[in-house]
Amino acid sequence: MNIRQGIEELEKDTLSVQAIFSSNTKGRLIKEGKCKVRTEFQRDRDRVIHSKAFRRLKHKTQVFIAPEGDHYRTRLTHTLEVAQISRTLARALKLNEDLTEAIALGHDLGHTPFGHTGEAVLNKLHPKGFKHNEQSLRVVDILEHNKDKIGLNLTYEVRDGILNHSGNNKPKNLEGELVRIADRIAYINHDIDDAIRARVISKEQLPEECIKILGETHGERINTMILDIIEESLCKKEIRMSNLINYNTEKLRDFMFENVYLDKDAKKEEEKAKYIITQIYNYYTNNLNRLPRDHISFYEKNNLPKDDMVCDYIAGMTDRYAIKTFYNLFIPKPWEKY
Repeated sequence: MNIRQGIEELEKDTLSVQAIFSSNTKGRLIKEGKCKVRTEFQRDRDRVIHSKAFRRLKHKTQVFIAPEGDHYRTRLTHTLEVAQISRTLARALKLNEDLTEAIALGHDLGHTPFGHTGEAVLNKLHPKGFKHNEQSLRVVDILEHNKDKIGLNLTYEVRDGILNHSGNNKPKNLEGELVRIADRIAYINHDIDDAIRARVISKEQLPEECIKILGETHGERINTMILDIIEESLCKKEIRMSNLINYNTEKLRDFMFENVYLDKDAKKEEEKAKYIITQIYNYYTNNLNRLPRDHISFYEKNNLPKDDMVCDYIAGMTDRYAIKTFYNLFIPKPWEKY
């Protein structure tokens, strides 16, 4: 018995009957030999972490566009917080922690520059529409590539969790449901923290009823939500909050939409971001040959639809690369004569 087989046997001895065992995965799009050390879900986690798309998350907006302060969340730090909450829940509920972590780390790989602002613009401009959860799956299935292969060839369970972490469809396993609810816990709470730091809101403005029930501090609120989910979901076939905690969590989320996500001061740079993405999209749509040669070659070599070429290119950009691209395309450079 090798190390991987030992871990697989340990899962069967220690995890809930509701968990997805690594040895029972539905497999990959392309069949591969198994690793002697890591389970299939551990391999997926590692592939996500080592991907270029994962590294780019550090320069993509969470709430505040291209923030200058070192302490504001980015899409990467959000992802890490989701992974931490997901793993805590998975361990307590005796679900597959490796599967949960792989889904959490990959769930936002398809996010655009400038966060949901960029997503909304591409959804309007691209004839096929655009949703970041669908793009995340597209990243791991196709766009993340090297010279030898396209895509990360992840397992069915991780791919399902990534696709269904948001949207109308629920994940097909409890580990995916954990990530879906952990994503909400993470962004509501850390966005409050960032909004207070940015002085968009004050602590005193938070709904009094919610704070009384969920907790005064960032950590207290997260702890309340996690403990509630564990109590409500242990040994059950669904992941849920109690009615009381869910009501106050949603009320806090509504408060954030009204006072932060849609606040004119917090989003005052949003129109500029929309303009930047729109102009870049229109330029490359009318000048496909001006896209990077290796980007074009990838679509030609793999017979991918050319009408996705511009959208995929922009969606993969970081905030600063989008700004730099706009500058290079549309801002005249000083004349220099040698």
